[in-house]
Amino acid sequence: MKLLHLFDLDGTLMYGSAAPVEISRQLGVSEEIAELERAFAAREIGPQQFSVAAHALWAGLTSEHVRAAFDGAPWLAGIREVWQEIRERGDHCAVISLSPSFFVELLLEWGADAAHGSIYPAVPFSGPLDVAGILTPELKVDVADRLCARFGVSRSDCVAYGDSLTDAVLFEAVPRSVAVNARPYLAERATYVYEGRDLREAYQLLGSARPGVQAS
Repeated sequence: MKLLHLFDLDGTLMYGSAAPVEISRQLGVSEEIAELERAFAAREIGPQQFSVAAHALWAGLTSEHVRAAFDGAPWLAGIREVWQEIRERGDHCAVISLSPSFFVELLLEWGADAAHGSIYPAVPFSGPLDVAGILTPELKVDVADRLCARFGVSRSDCVAYGDSLTDAVLFEAVPRSVAVNARPYLAERATYVYEGRDLREAYQLLGSARPGVQAS
């Protein structure tokens, strides 16, 4: 049986932070994005409203800012090793995130088979944001279904990794899930629960890791 591993980004692959937070830090608008993050977590605004406001905050964004945000982010250890192990087994790994695709897709460099995020205009922004391209928790499941078709598997062959309420719909759609540094709501609904800063340890909970991905 081939597996498809589906990883959230913000708060999951990235410890205690999120792509919008790291991008905003580069532009000196950390306080503004923190308020948007608070409102989003409190469900006062949805993904589309958040993205429209973030797009406006990032008017001066350049590719150099994006790269600096990516390189300086607090990633979990062992991401490349886990994805290499997954691919060597003949399985697949993908990232599905509500964060901007121009950031999420950089994870293809680390060995993800696919990376999907909310679609923003190309950086630097030269046009408005089309909210039709913004992912929602429900649309994460649609992306997962497309990936299943691409890789020749079904939902029953999927493992989801996430940390927050935005991952709950996907957790409900697949048989196995790993809550990574997760909010209690999600942890209670996960097959496995991991607290820490090494993705190799989270992956080992599935019981399929070989010695090559043991955490140091």
